[in-house]
Amino acid sequence: MKAVIVFCITITTCYGYLHPLSDDFIESINKQKTTWKAGRNFNPDLSMKYIKKLMGALPEQKKLPQLEHNLFDVPIPVNFDSREEWPHCPTIREIRDQGSCGSCWAFGAVEAMSDRVCIHSNATVHFRFSADDLVSCCYTCGMGCNGGFPGAAWNYWVRKGLVSGGRYGSNQGCRPYEISPCEHHVNGTRPPCTGDDNSTPKCRKECESSYPIPYKQDLHFGKKSYSLRNNVAQIQTEIMINGPVEGAFTVYEDLLQYKSGVYQHVKGAELGGHAIRILGWGVEDGTPYWLIANSWNSDWGDNGFFKMLREKIIAA
Repeated sequence: MKAVIVFCITITTCYGYLHPLSDDFIESINKQKTTWKAGRNFNPDLSMKYIKKLMGALPEQKKLPQLEHNLFDVPIPVNFDSREEWPHCPTIREIRDQGSCGSCWAFGAVEAMSDRVCIHSNATVHFRFSADDLVSCCYTCGMGCNGGFPGAAWNYWVRKGLVSGGRYGSNQGCRPYEISPCEHHVNGTRPPCTGDDNSTPKCRKECESSYPIPYKQDLHFGKKSYSLRNNVAQIQTEIMINGPVEGAFTVYEDLLQYKSGVYQHVKGAELGGHAIRILGWGVEDGTPYWLIANSWNSDWGDNGFFKMLREKIIAA
């Protein structure tokens, strides 16, 4: 009897396995007719090893003090969108790009910090906190581009402060992000992602030569850092009072292909922990959701944003 040897030569199927970047995987999600639609986001040639490196939220080692809101003080509406509540704060609408670095933990933090400074100044102060400064100089936050602790990022802001810095190539602030965007997704104008450019930047406590303010004078500090009880109403109340929050959750393979609707896990394995910025919430076709800004550039998902089934989520 002759032996039959079968080799898998495509990224699509092998003994029923669907590769998470394949068209067949996308089609299998949409056949479920759930609360969201899948589509092509990531280039199918990208390695899953590279994609897993984007999941940089590590399990917290030290818990921040917990804040408890009086839920009777602020009525919670059915829908809330920070972009509409504070329209004169442009950072709330921005989608940044972490590039090939596992720095989502830092991006979720500096984005929410930037939003809150604007909100609490009645839109008179527009200060973009530097992801570069946080990723490279917070040694207690974790491993830089190889992952970090969201809570530690907020604690660092209070203890050491952060300087200003916008997106790569923006020339905004003291230390703009220095890891270039790459084309995670479908073909576009950015260079392809290779995974070779994900080393943590060096901690440079100096501003770009074109920036008129010295590093030490540009440092801004948070008043206090805290976490929220893992409770939907507590997170909603915090957003309404103080602005967007950083949250973290476990990413499954199907989220990679999100395009529209309210995401909930349909199929695929765990990829790792991911940090994001939560802007608000709502209800779509009877399904409650969180409104979230991602940091995989504006080509991903719904122009960089997505809606996720409103369940418990860890918020810093």
